[in-house]
Amino acid sequence: MNASSRWITGAIRQFQYDVGSLVPPIFEAYARVFHPAYRLVQRMPDPREIAVSWKAVAEANGRVAHPAMEWGSLVGSWQMQSQPGLWDRRPDTGRLPVHVTKELSLLLKRSSRSDRVMYALWNGYGGMQIGNAELIELPHRPMYLITGSIENATEPFGIPGRTASLWWPRDQQWCVATDVDLMTTYVGGGANCVKAIINSDALEAMPVTIDQRVTWDADTVNPLPDSP
Repeated sequence: MNASSRWITGAIRQFQYDVGSLVPPIFEAYARVFHPAYRLVQRMPDPREIAVSWKAVAEANGRVAHPAMEWGSLVGSWQMQSQPGLWDRRPDTGRLPVHVTKELSLLLKRSSRSDRVMYALWNGYGGMQIGNAELIELPHRPMYLITGSIENATEPFGIPGRTASLWWPRDQQWCVATDVDLMTTYVGGGANCVKAIINSDALEAMPVTIDQRVTWDADTVNPLPDSP
């Protein structure tokens, strides 16, 4: 096990269903990046999707947008597959959308002097063959680990559309976590780094604490739907 592996396995605490169970609880600040929903625009011959923010969905449904909001609470049910005229596809689960990854990686690049990034991917995805990858043990989430460039962030494992479950630079200035079961991504880093993420017009992000819950029932502001 190399030094970068020892750092992350020793830093992430035992799983307690909170932010500090996904991102090491050692940073100055943390942000929650919301994966957008999508509305289909029927413009033939090439229909395309437009990103829809959680804030827009909350406002349309008479809900409140806040750092601990959960998708099921915003739309009223975890089983809902669309809201005509508002969104046609739910936010991606367990995968940071490529266009969001590109923007996030540009911001993170400014907060590290390292030109190498460690990318980890949960080994529970079926049919994966990742050559020369180290297997590291994290609480409930064994992961394959490889090294790459920040420019590889959108598809670091060469799998179309598959971003990393966990990634961080060699100098450990920040860390990004996208859990397999979640529709949002969590980032830990310096105060200025996290501030830039939250203030980005290309991302929907809010500040969070390491103790904020990440469970489906974590939203205590909006109505609680039935269990997923």
